[in-house]
Amino acid sequence: MTDVPTGLGDLSPVEPVSLPLDVDGSSAPADPEPAIGLTGRPARHIPEPKPKSVHGPAKVIAMCNQKGGVGKTTSTINLGASLAEYGRRVLLVDLDPQGALSAGLGVPHYELEHTVHNLLVEPRVSIDDVLINTRVKGLDLVPSNIDLSAAEIQLVNEVGREQTLSRALYPVLDRYDYVLIDCQPSLGLLTVNGLACADGVIIPTECEFFSLRGLALLTDTVDKVRDRLNPKLDISGILITRYDNRTVNAREVMARVVERFGDLVFDTVISRTVRFPETSVAGEPITTWAPKSGGAQAYRALACEVIDRFGA
Repeated sequence: MTDVPTGLGDLSPVEPVSLPLDVDGSSAPADPEPAIGLTGRPARHIPEPKPKSVHGPAKVIAMCNQKGGVGKTTSTINLGASLAEYGRRVLLVDLDPQGALSAGLGVPHYELEHTVHNLLVEPRVSIDDVLINTRVKGLDLVPSNIDLSAAEIQLVNEVGREQTLSRALYPVLDRYDYVLIDCQPSLGLLTVNGLACADGVIIPTECEFFSLRGLALLTDTVDKVRDRLNPKLDISGILITRYDNRTVNAREVMARVVERFGDLVFDTVISRTVRFPETSVAGEPITTWAPKSGGAQAYRALACEVIDRFGA
């Protein structure tokens, strides 16, 4: 008599396991778990937005961080260009005397007859005198240059000086879906003007420990502007830029930012790439300079998130 092999466990019948059924009655596999993104959270799927046939009134977003070198201007240019790709009409406002936003779109400083400086300090200059159409369809610019550095002194004795930019932009808000303001890396009067007219603030920041302190200072400033000048103002998103997932420091700071700000942190993370310096020299967004690059795809994903959050 042959011995029964051991080690096979209990061979008695078991109850059949029910599988989910498709509408036609066939068994269907369970939905896969969403992939974990660079923020350490499951990445949400946001469908590609449809183009708009009717435009305005604009959502005004201040791109702000008092710490320089965090990719703020790069993000303003490429987010604006990506929103325009999705059929949104976008106005970029260069509120930095360095004029990096204007230069990044290929606008020569020496050819500018009017800039945002004239718009702020000369009552007879209207925004239509200053507007420039960029090479990107649907993307316009209010340019800047070093002249803007004198504006804070010129405005200091003006009544309602904190709302000067708000009054200047008001006539064109119905033409656009988004106005992105590239604030200077400080918390002076020009930045307060940008915050005073904004519906929300997007804070681009690197994953460095000094950036955590900068975030705390900026959130305090946003609270003060909300209390005293602009009750609708709020932080709409935290954008992680120049991210290098290979470093322990970057991953630790990412975890702290996500823990502190939660869903305010965009799922989209802008990683370091040599492409961005190239676009600055070329004077155009990465979406047109290197449209298939990872950087271009990241800013398109960010644009989808922004449209999803603001509904415009």
